[in-house]
Parts: sequence; structure tokens; C-alpha cells
Amino acid sequence: MDALKGFGELGLGSRLKRMSDYMMKETQLVYDSFNIDFDPYLFPIFKIISTKNGVTTTQLQESLHISQPAITQAINKLSKKELVVFKTDKKDKRKKIVFLSTKGRNQESQMKPIWKAIDATVKEFSNGKANSLIEQLNNFELKLTEKRFSTTVIERAKKTTSNTIEIINYDNHFAKAFYDLNIEWLKTYFYVEPYDQEVLSKPETYIVDKGGYIFFAKDNKNILGTVALMPMKATGVFELTKMAVSPKERGRKIGQQLMQHCIDFAKANNIPKLILYSSKKLENAIYIYRKYGFIEIPVEPDCPYIRCDIKMELVI
Repeated sequence: MDALKGFGELGLGSRLKRMSDYMMKETQLVYDSFNIDFDPYLFPIFKIISTKNGVTTTQLQESLHISQPAITQAINKLSKKELVVFKTDKKDKRKKIVFLSTKGRNQESQMKPIWKAIDATVKEFSNGKANSLIEQLNNFELKLTEKRFSTTVIERAKKTTSNTIEIINYDNHFAKAFYDLNIEWLKTYFYVEPYDQEVLSKPETYIVDKGGYIFFAKDNKNILGTVALMPMKATGVFELTKMAVSPKERGRKIGQQLMQHCIDFAKANNIPKLILYSSKKLENAIYIYRKYGFIEIPVEPDCPYIRCDIKMELVI
């Protein structure tokens, strides 16, 4: 007999605590099965940091309503795992701002399919009518006796990740892939301009170190495509640029996935506007840009690309 269940509503707090412990242990088993070194107790703080372009501990406390010491402890654990980095606030040198590191961004990409599987499994196990929270909890625990939570999540995640394309962040190991993919694309449709050669040869100097971002579409160990968000002179405006997909992988809508990732990233990080330079020769690309909400604007006289005859913007 389950004594806590027998207590009815009086045992609710204890049962929720027991359920929380169970879910954390099961989730840890899921991460371990995918060889991901992550503590599920760190999820809320990690998730908030991942959706912000820098966040303070005070902002984390206000978002999650947990104590400052608990937040500090969690951030320290994330730092030891090299999943976050710190920057000093330009206006207040005493204030530290927390960002996901490159390793953190890449690990986030690995965990996203698992989070989707967890979300779907919780919804499946909690589906059904109930007249009270206790009754709902009884139904949920009954499902757990029929099949372990971790087993269901692992099976579901494996199905979705077996042929899933990940979007990961820049790592200097992928600098050659960034160069090769873009050079191949340029040679296929145009030619390599001096400005292209300079930027593609030094992506960290011209993009990453200036506050920009480079993303890659990855399938298992293979890099399939890439795109960059390069900061413009106008504050907060980024150029969506250097998008290229491997010739062998075209037709899988990888470019559209990279495009959507950039738009989602811009929304999450309060980037107000994206612009891009293109050529009307690329009819399919222009069609896709319009599909995602980009509208044509005038091309400035000193446009950096000789091949450019169309400029477009997307207000986020």
C-alpha cells in the first residue's frame, strides 16, 4: 500500500516532492543515455540564459522566483562545466552578465530533441480527465508503473534524433567547413570577391569577435550547411549572410532551417532587424526570403558586394 496516496490531499506536498525527485532521477538517466553531461536541476537557469542575450543574477531571480544563493550555486556549476561565460556590464563594472559559452550553445542544440521528447512524454502521461489534482497525480503515477518515464523519453528521442539536423554554434574546428561551403557556393553561382575571401578566411575576426554569430547545420558528425549573423554599423542590426549548403544535401530544406533558426535567435535576443544582400538571379532564394517576411529596400551605393542588386530587411 502507498501510504502517501492514502493521505489524500494532506499528503500532496510530500507526493509532489517524491514525484520531483523521481522525475529528476529519470531525466538524469535520459541525459546519461545520450552521453550528455548535464544536471537536470540546472535546467531552469540554463534555459533562461539560453533565451537571453546576456542576463544578470538579479534578472534570473526575478524570472524564476528562487533564492539568490541557489542561483549563484547553479551558475557556478554551469561555469565549472564551461557552459557559461561572464562579461562585465559596460555601465556598471560591478555587475556581471551571464551568457552561454560556445560549448553551452552546442550542448543546448544536443539537448533540444531530448527536451521535446520529455515535453511530449509528460503530455502523454498526464492526458486524461480528472476532477482534482490528486486524481490527476494518481493517473500520472499509474502510467509510470506501466512504463518507466526515462524509457519512454529515450525511445521517443531516438526516433526524432536518428535523422534530425542539429543547428549548432560556431567552433573554430568548423572554420574550414565555413570557408569551403561558402567558396563552393560562390564559385557555383558567381565568383569569389575580395571581400568574400577576406571575411571567409577570418570568420572570428570579422564576425564572432565583433559580436556576431555563425551557425552550422549538422547531421551526426557531418556539417551540411552554414549561415552567419554579422553585426552592422547600425546598432542592433545584423546582416544575415554567408548562407551555404553542401551540394549533396540540397533539397532537404536545410537553408530554410538555418533561416528559421536565425529568425528565432533574433527574436529571443531582442535583435530588432535583419538585413540581407542578394541577387535577383537567385529566384528561389528571393522567393524564400519573401516567404519568411523579408521585404525589399533600396541598395546603398557603397554596397560591399559587387554581385548584389537587391537588399531586403526583416523587422523582428
